[in-house]
Amino acid sequence: MGDSAECFYRLSMEMVMQKTELLQGTLDMLILKVLNRGAVHGFGIAQRIQQLSDDVLSVGEGSLYPALYRLQEKGWIESEWGQSENNRRAKYYRLTKAGRKQLEQETAFWGRLVRAITLVLETA
Repeated sequence: MGDSAECFYRLSMEMVMQKTELLQGTLDMLILKVLNRGAVHGFGIAQRIQQLSDDVLSVGEGSLYPALYRLQEKGWIESEWGQSENNRRAKYYRLTKAGRKQLEQETAFWGRLVRAITLVLETA
């Protein structure tokens, strides 16, 4: 690989890693937001995030289910087994009172962060 091709590859990989880190840092909030409207099974959560983001964000099982377990351990969501739309057994997740409070805090933080970044981008 030439120097310029190698440099481009490194930059591309850094951008992929940054996008991945951003998603991991905000995935909990996105899941909580989806569950704010009612109980949803895991696959439905991933679909809804993808739909609401105009197909920009895609959450794989390897990220989604560890996040769901983590949120459940923190007491922010709870789950129960039920039947999916196609009559399959599925675990449905729903927000707890503590999860609603966490969503409010995360949403407020995210709003402040977006405003701060926008200020820098507009004035720098």
